[in-house]
Amino acid sequence: MSVRLLTSAEDLARYETWIHAHPQGNLWQSIEWKRYQASLGRSVRLYGAEEGDTLQATAIVVIDRTVLGLSTWDVVRGPLWNEEHTQADAIVLSLLRHLLEEAQKDRCLAMYISSPQVVPYGTWGVPHTGHTRCEQLEATILIDLTQSEEQILANMHQKARYNIKVAMKHGVVIREHTADDPEALDSFYRLVSETAGRDGFTHLSRARYEAFLRFLGGSFLLMAWHDEKPVAGLIGVAWNGTGIYYYGASGYAHRALMAPSLLQWEAMRLCKRRGCHSYDLLGIEPPTNAGLGIRTGGLGKGIIPPLIPTSESLIHSPWAGITSFKTKFGGQTVTYPSEQMIVLRPWAWRMLRWKRRLLG
Repeated sequence: MSVRLLTSAEDLARYETWIHAHPQGNLWQSIEWKRYQASLGRSVRLYGAEEGDTLQATAIVVIDRTVLGLSTWDVVRGPLWNEEHTQADAIVLSLLRHLLEEAQKDRCLAMYISSPQVVPYGTWGVPHTGHTRCEQLEATILIDLTQSEEQILANMHQKARYNIKVAMKHGVVIREHTADDPEALDSFYRLVSETAGRDGFTHLSRARYEAFLRFLGGSFLLMAWHDEKPVAGLIGVAWNGTGIYYYGASGYAHRALMAPSLLQWEAMRLCKRRGCHSYDLLGIEPPTNAGLGIRTGGLGKGIIPPLIPTSESLIHSPWAGITSFKTKFGGQTVTYPSEQMIVLRPWAWRMLRWKRRLLG
Protein backbone atom coordinates (compact mmCIF):
# COMPACT_ATOMS: atom_id res chain seq x y z
CA MET A 1 0.00 0.00 0.00
CA SER A 2 1.44 3.37 -1.03
CA VAL A 3 0.16 6.89 -0.34
CA ARG A 4 1.06 9.79 -2.62
CA LEU A 5 -0.11 13.00 -4.23
CA LEU A 6 -2.25 12.46 -7.33
CA THR A 7 -1.27 15.05 -9.92
CA SER A 8 -0.96 13.61 -13.42
CA ALA A 9 -3.73 13.58 -16.01
CA GLU A 10 -3.90 9.80 -15.65
CA ASP A 11 -4.17 10.12 -11.86
CA LEU A 12 -7.00 12.64 -12.13
CA ALA A 13 -8.88 10.50 -14.66
CA ARG A 14 -8.69 7.48 -12.33
CA TYR A 15 -9.80 9.64 -9.43
CA GLU A 16 -12.73 11.00 -11.43
CA THR A 17 -13.95 7.44 -11.99
CA TRP A 18 -13.38 6.57 -8.32
CA ILE A 19 -15.22 9.55 -6.83
CA HIS A 20 -18.22 9.25 -9.15
CA ALA A 21 -18.63 5.55 -8.32
CA HIS A 22 -17.99 5.77 -4.56
CA PRO A 23 -21.18 5.34 -2.46
CA GLN A 24 -20.20 8.42 -0.42
CA GLY A 25 -18.74 10.41 -3.31
CA ASN A 26 -19.62 14.07 -2.89
CA LEU A 27 -19.13 17.55 -4.32
CA TRP A 28 -16.53 18.57 -1.73
CA GLN A 29 -14.24 15.70 -2.68
CA SER A 30 -14.68 16.23 -6.42
CA ILE A 31 -12.32 17.51 -9.11
CA GLU A 32 -14.82 20.32 -9.74
CA TRP A 33 -14.54 21.49 -6.12
CA LYS A 34 -10.75 21.22 -6.28
CA ARG A 35 -10.69 23.52 -9.31
CA TYR A 36 -13.10 25.97 -7.71
CA GLN A 37 -11.01 26.22 -4.53
CA ALA A 38 -7.88 26.72 -6.63
CA SER A 39 -9.64 29.60 -8.44
CA LEU A 40 -9.93 31.30 -5.04
CA GLY A 41 -6.16 31.20 -4.66
CA ARG A 42 -6.12 28.32 -2.19
CA SER A 43 -3.67 25.46 -2.20
CA VAL A 44 -5.50 22.18 -2.86
CA ARG A 45 -3.94 18.73 -2.70
CA LEU A 46 -5.30 15.34 -3.70
CA TYR A 47 -3.88 12.32 -1.90
CA GLY A 48 -4.52 8.69 -2.71
CA ALA A 49 -3.75 5.35 -1.07
CA GLU A 50 -3.16 2.77 -3.80
CA GLU A 51 -2.92 -0.99 -3.94
CA GLY A 52 -1.20 -1.57 -7.23
CA ASP A 53 -3.04 0.68 -9.68
CA THR A 54 -6.27 0.64 -7.68
CA LEU A 55 -7.33 3.50 -5.43
CA GLN A 56 -8.44 2.33 -1.99
CA ALA A 57 -8.65 5.63 -0.08
CA THR A 58 -8.49 9.31 -1.07
CA ALA A 59 -8.64 12.81 0.37
CA ILE A 60 -8.86 16.27 -1.16
CA VAL A 61 -7.32 18.79 1.25
CA VAL A 62 -8.00 22.55 1.08
CA ILE A 63 -5.17 24.49 2.71
CA ASP A 64 -5.62 27.97 4.16
CA ARG A 65 -2.49 30.02 4.81
CA THR A 66 -2.32 32.30 7.83
CA VAL A 67 0.34 34.41 9.56
CA LEU A 68 3.99 33.36 9.98
CA GLY A 69 3.70 30.69 7.30
CA LEU A 70 1.23 28.67 9.36
CA SER A 71 -1.74 26.85 7.82
CA THR A 72 -4.92 24.90 8.49
CA TRP A 73 -5.87 21.77 6.56
CA ASP A 74 -9.52 21.01 5.80
CA VAL A 75 -10.69 17.62 4.51
CA VAL A 76 -14.33 18.45 3.78
CA ARG A 77 -16.59 15.37 3.64
CA GLY A 78 -13.49 13.22 3.40
CA PRO A 79 -11.45 11.09 3.46
CA LEU A 80 -13.24 8.37 1.52
CA TRP A 81 -12.20 4.74 1.34
CA ASN A 82 -13.24 1.29 0.18
CA GLU A 83 -15.12 -0.19 3.12
CA GLU A 84 -15.35 -3.58 1.36
CA HIS A 85 -11.60 -4.09 1.61
CA THR A 86 -10.56 -6.58 4.28
CA GLN A 87 -7.98 -4.09 5.57
CA ALA A 88 -10.20 -1.01 5.30
CA ASP A 89 -9.30 0.46 8.71
CA ALA A 90 -5.58 0.00 8.14
CA ILE A 91 -5.83 1.63 4.72
CA VAL A 92 -7.61 4.78 5.87
CA LEU A 93 -5.32 5.10 8.88
CA SER A 94 -2.31 4.83 6.59
CA LEU A 95 -3.73 7.70 4.52
CA LEU A 96 -4.47 9.79 7.62
CA ARG A 97 -1.00 9.26 9.07
CA HIS A 98 0.48 10.40 5.77
CA LEU A 99 -1.74 13.50 5.83
CA LEU A 100 -0.62 14.19 9.38
CA GLU A 101 3.06 13.97 8.41
CA GLU A 102 2.53 16.26 5.42
CA ALA A 103 0.53 18.73 7.50
CA GLN A 104 3.27 18.94 10.12
CA LYS A 105 5.81 19.71 7.39
CA ASP A 106 3.47 22.47 6.19
CA ARG A 107 3.43 24.16 9.62
CA CYS A 108 -0.21 23.20 10.05
CA LEU A 109 -1.98 24.46 13.16
CA ALA A 110 -4.96 22.12 12.93
CA MET A 111 -6.52 19.60 10.60
CA TYR A 112 -10.30 19.32 10.19
CA ILE A 113 -11.90 16.05 9.11
CA SER A 114 -15.60 15.68 8.30
CA SER A 115 -15.85 12.34 6.51
CA PRO A 116 -19.32 10.88 5.82
CA GLN A 117 -17.75 7.54 6.76
CA VAL A 118 -16.88 6.56 10.33
CA VAL A 119 -13.16 7.19 10.81
CA PRO A 120 -11.56 4.65 13.23
CA TYR A 121 -9.94 7.31 15.42
CA GLY A 122 -9.79 4.97 18.40
CA THR A 123 -7.06 2.86 16.78
CA TRP A 124 -5.13 5.83 15.41
CA GLY A 125 -3.31 6.84 18.58
CA VAL A 126 -3.56 10.56 17.78
CA PRO A 127 -5.62 12.73 20.15
CA HIS A 128 -8.39 14.79 18.64
CA THR A 129 -10.54 17.41 20.29
CA GLY A 130 -13.91 16.16 19.12
CA HIS A 131 -16.56 18.29 17.50
CA THR A 132 -15.17 21.81 17.84
CA ARG A 133 -16.84 23.78 15.06
CA CYS A 134 -19.98 23.62 12.92
CA GLU A 135 -18.83 24.46 9.40
CA GLN A 136 -19.78 20.98 8.19
CA LEU A 137 -23.17 20.31 9.70
CA GLU A 138 -24.21 16.96 11.09
CA ALA A 139 -27.60 16.74 9.39
CA THR A 140 -29.28 17.63 6.14
CA ILE A 141 -32.44 16.81 4.20
CA LEU A 142 -32.48 14.92 0.91
CA ILE A 143 -35.47 15.15 -1.43
CA ASP A 144 -36.05 12.17 -3.74
CA LEU A 145 -36.19 13.57 -7.28
CA THR A 146 -36.88 10.21 -8.90
CA GLN A 147 -40.52 10.71 -7.94
CA SER A 148 -42.93 12.59 -10.17
CA GLU A 149 -43.40 16.29 -9.49
CA GLU A 150 -46.85 15.48 -8.17
CA GLN A 151 -45.39 12.98 -5.69
CA ILE A 152 -42.70 15.41 -4.54
CA LEU A 153 -45.33 18.07 -3.87
CA ALA A 154 -47.61 15.57 -2.13
CA ASN A 155 -44.80 14.59 0.25
CA MET A 156 -44.24 18.19 1.33
CA HIS A 157 -45.80 19.68 4.42
CA GLN A 158 -49.10 21.37 3.59
CA LYS A 159 -47.60 24.76 4.51
CA ALA A 160 -44.85 24.41 1.87
CA ARG A 161 -47.38 23.61 -0.86
CA TYR A 162 -49.50 26.56 0.26
CA ASN A 163 -46.53 28.95 0.15
CA ILE A 164 -45.60 27.80 -3.36
CA LYS A 165 -49.16 28.44 -4.52
CA VAL A 166 -49.17 31.87 -2.86
CA ALA A 167 -46.01 32.89 -4.72
CA MET A 168 -47.43 31.70 -8.03
CA LYS A 169 -50.75 33.44 -7.39
CA HIS A 170 -48.91 36.72 -6.72
CA GLY A 171 -47.15 36.43 -10.07
CA VAL A 172 -43.63 35.68 -8.81
CA VAL A 173 -41.48 34.61 -11.76
CA ILE A 174 -38.32 32.47 -11.43
CA ARG A 175 -35.52 32.95 -13.96
CA GLU A 176 -32.16 31.23 -14.31
CA HIS A 177 -29.08 33.45 -14.64
CA THR A 178 -25.32 32.99 -15.10
CA ALA A 179 -22.14 34.66 -13.87
CA ASP A 180 -22.23 36.72 -17.07
CA ASP A 181 -25.37 38.53 -15.91
CA PRO A 182 -24.04 41.36 -13.68
CA GLU A 183 -27.51 42.77 -12.99
CA ALA A 184 -28.73 39.47 -11.54
CA LEU A 185 -25.53 39.06 -9.52
CA ASP A 186 -25.82 42.60 -8.17
CA SER A 187 -29.42 41.92 -7.22
CA PHE A 188 -28.51 38.69 -5.46
CA TYR A 189 -25.70 40.40 -3.57
CA ARG A 190 -27.97 43.21 -2.38
CA LEU A 191 -30.49 40.66 -1.17
CA VAL A 192 -27.91 38.49 0.59
CA SER A 193 -26.45 41.57 2.29
CA GLU A 194 -29.92 42.43 3.57
CA THR A 195 -30.54 38.85 4.69
CA ALA A 196 -27.21 38.69 6.53
CA GLY A 197 -27.94 41.92 8.37
CA ARG A 198 -31.40 40.71 9.30
CA ASP A 199 -30.42 37.21 10.41
CA GLY A 200 -27.03 38.00 11.92
CA PHE A 201 -24.61 36.01 9.75
CA THR A 202 -21.53 37.02 7.76
CA HIS A 203 -21.93 36.83 4.00
CA LEU A 204 -19.30 36.42 1.30
CA SER A 205 -18.05 39.09 -1.07
CA ARG A 206 -19.76 39.58 -4.42
CA ALA A 207 -16.61 38.22 -6.07
CA ARG A 208 -16.95 34.93 -4.17
CA TYR A 209 -20.52 34.37 -5.34
CA GLU A 210 -19.43 35.17 -8.89
CA ALA A 211 -16.50 32.75 -8.61
CA PHE A 212 -18.86 30.01 -7.41
CA LEU A 213 -21.00 30.48 -10.50
CA ARG A 214 -18.11 30.96 -12.91
CA PHE A 215 -15.66 28.28 -11.81
CA LEU A 216 -17.75 25.52 -10.20
CA GLY A 217 -19.18 23.28 -12.88
CA GLY A 218 -22.91 22.60 -12.58
CA SER A 219 -23.64 25.73 -10.52
CA PHE A 220 -26.71 27.90 -11.16
CA LEU A 221 -28.38 31.11 -10.00
CA LEU A 222 -32.16 31.40 -9.75
CA MET A 223 -33.76 34.78 -9.08
CA ALA A 224 -37.37 35.44 -8.09
CA TRP A 225 -38.87 38.53 -9.74
CA HIS A 226 -42.09 40.37 -8.97
CA ASP A 227 -43.14 43.25 -11.19
CA GLU A 228 -39.59 43.06 -12.60
CA LYS A 229 -38.08 43.64 -9.16
CA PRO A 230 -35.78 41.05 -7.55
CA VAL A 231 -37.33 39.71 -4.34
CA ALA A 232 -35.29 36.56 -3.59
CA GLY A 233 -32.41 34.50 -4.95
CA LEU A 234 -30.88 31.03 -4.75
CA ILE A 235 -27.47 29.69 -5.76
CA GLY A 236 -27.07 25.95 -6.13
CA VAL A 237 -25.05 23.30 -7.91
CA ALA A 238 -25.74 19.92 -9.49
CA TRP A 239 -23.04 17.26 -9.17
CA ASN A 240 -23.14 13.56 -10.04
CA GLY A 241 -26.89 13.23 -9.70
CA THR A 242 -27.34 15.41 -6.63
CA GLY A 243 -28.64 18.98 -6.68
CA ILE A 244 -27.46 21.11 -3.76
CA TYR A 245 -28.97 24.31 -2.39
CA TYR A 246 -25.98 26.43 -1.38
CA TYR A 247 -26.85 30.10 -0.81
CA GLY A 248 -30.17 31.87 -0.41
CA ALA A 249 -31.37 35.45 0.06
CA SER A 250 -34.66 37.31 0.29
CA GLY A 251 -36.05 40.79 0.80
CA TYR A 252 -38.01 41.44 3.99
CA ALA A 253 -40.33 43.95 2.32
CA HIS A 254 -41.62 41.22 -0.02
CA ARG A 255 -41.84 38.39 2.53
CA ALA A 256 -45.60 37.99 1.98
CA LEU A 257 -44.92 36.82 -1.59
CA MET A 258 -43.38 33.56 -0.30
CA ALA A 259 -40.75 33.67 -3.07
CA PRO A 260 -38.17 31.49 -1.21
CA SER A 261 -40.56 28.53 -1.23
CA LEU A 262 -41.16 28.86 -4.97
CA LEU A 263 -37.40 29.20 -5.52
CA GLN A 264 -36.77 25.88 -3.76
CA TRP A 265 -39.46 24.17 -5.81
CA GLU A 266 -38.07 25.53 -9.08
CA ALA A 267 -34.54 24.53 -8.02
CA MET A 268 -35.79 20.97 -7.48
CA ARG A 269 -37.45 20.99 -10.90
CA LEU A 270 -34.28 22.35 -12.53
CA CYS A 271 -32.12 19.67 -10.91
CA LYS A 272 -34.63 16.98 -11.89
CA ARG A 273 -34.43 18.17 -15.53
CA ARG A 274 -30.65 17.93 -15.29
CA GLY A 275 -30.96 14.27 -14.36
CA CYS A 276 -30.45 14.54 -10.61
CA HIS A 277 -31.92 11.81 -8.41
CA SER A 278 -31.84 13.86 -5.19
CA TYR A 279 -31.86 17.44 -3.91
CA ASP A 280 -29.81 18.36 -0.83
CA LEU A 281 -31.14 21.23 1.29
CA LEU A 282 -27.67 21.46 2.87
CA GLY A 283 -27.88 21.71 6.58
CA ILE A 284 -30.39 21.62 9.42
CA GLU A 285 -30.14 21.42 13.19
CA PRO A 286 -29.23 17.78 14.00
CA PRO A 287 -32.18 15.88 15.50
CA THR A 288 -31.99 14.60 19.07
CA ASN A 289 -32.95 11.29 20.60
CA ALA A 290 -36.12 11.40 22.70
CA GLY A 291 -35.40 14.87 23.99
CA LEU A 292 -32.21 13.72 25.76
CA GLY A 293 -29.95 15.97 23.71
CA ILE A 294 -28.08 13.06 22.13
CA ARG A 295 -27.34 13.83 18.50
CA THR A 296 -27.87 10.99 16.06
CA GLY A 297 -25.06 12.22 13.81
CA GLY A 298 -22.20 11.33 16.11
CA LEU A 299 -22.01 7.62 15.34
CA GLY A 300 -21.99 7.59 11.57
CA LYS A 301 -24.01 8.46 8.53
CA GLY A 302 -27.61 7.35 8.70
CA ILE A 303 -31.09 8.05 7.42
CA ILE A 304 -33.99 8.65 9.76
CA PRO A 305 -37.67 9.25 9.00
CA PRO A 306 -38.87 12.68 7.84
CA LEU A 307 -38.72 15.12 10.73
CA ILE A 308 -40.59 18.27 11.67
CA PRO A 309 -38.74 19.56 14.77
CA THR A 310 -40.87 20.86 17.61
CA SER A 311 -40.54 24.45 18.73
CA GLU A 312 -39.20 23.15 22.06
CA SER A 313 -36.35 21.24 20.38
CA LEU A 314 -35.25 24.34 18.46
CA ILE A 315 -35.91 27.04 21.02
CA HIS A 316 -32.21 27.71 21.70
CA SER A 317 -30.91 26.90 18.23
CA PRO A 318 -29.58 29.54 15.82
CA TRP A 319 -30.75 27.15 13.10
CA ALA A 320 -34.37 27.20 14.26
CA GLY A 321 -35.78 29.29 11.43
CA ILE A 322 -33.89 27.65 8.58
CA THR A 323 -34.56 24.15 9.96
CA SER A 324 -38.27 24.83 10.21
CA PHE A 325 -38.27 26.18 6.64
CA LYS A 326 -36.36 23.25 5.13
CA THR A 327 -38.16 20.42 6.89
CA LYS A 328 -41.45 21.56 5.39
CA PHE A 329 -40.27 20.31 1.97
CA GLY A 330 -40.41 16.69 3.13
CA GLY A 331 -37.62 14.27 2.27
CA GLN A 332 -35.36 12.27 4.55
CA THR A 333 -33.14 13.60 7.32
CA VAL A 334 -29.59 12.35 6.81
CA THR A 335 -27.02 12.54 9.61
CA TYR A 336 -23.22 12.54 9.49
CA PRO A 337 -20.40 11.92 11.96
CA SER A 338 -19.31 15.02 13.83
CA GLU A 339 -16.53 17.09 12.33
CA GLN A 340 -13.23 16.44 14.10
CA MET A 341 -10.26 18.73 14.73
CA ILE A 342 -6.70 17.57 15.32
CA VAL A 343 -4.54 20.34 16.80
CA LEU A 344 -0.92 19.97 15.74
CA ARG A 345 0.52 23.16 17.27
CA PRO A 346 -1.46 23.72 20.49
CA TRP A 347 0.31 26.88 21.69
CA ALA A 348 0.23 28.58 18.30
CA TRP A 349 -3.41 27.54 17.91
CA ARG A 350 -4.38 29.05 21.26
CA MET A 351 -2.52 32.28 20.49
CA LEU A 352 -4.25 32.61 17.10
CA ARG A 353 -7.69 32.04 18.66
CA TRP A 354 -6.91 34.58 21.38
CA LYS A 355 -5.83 37.13 18.76
CA ARG A 356 -8.99 36.59 16.70
CA ARG A 357 -11.22 36.99 19.74
CA LEU A 358 -9.55 40.27 20.66
CA LEU A 359 -8.91 41.78 17.24
CA GLY A 360 -11.25 39.87 14.95
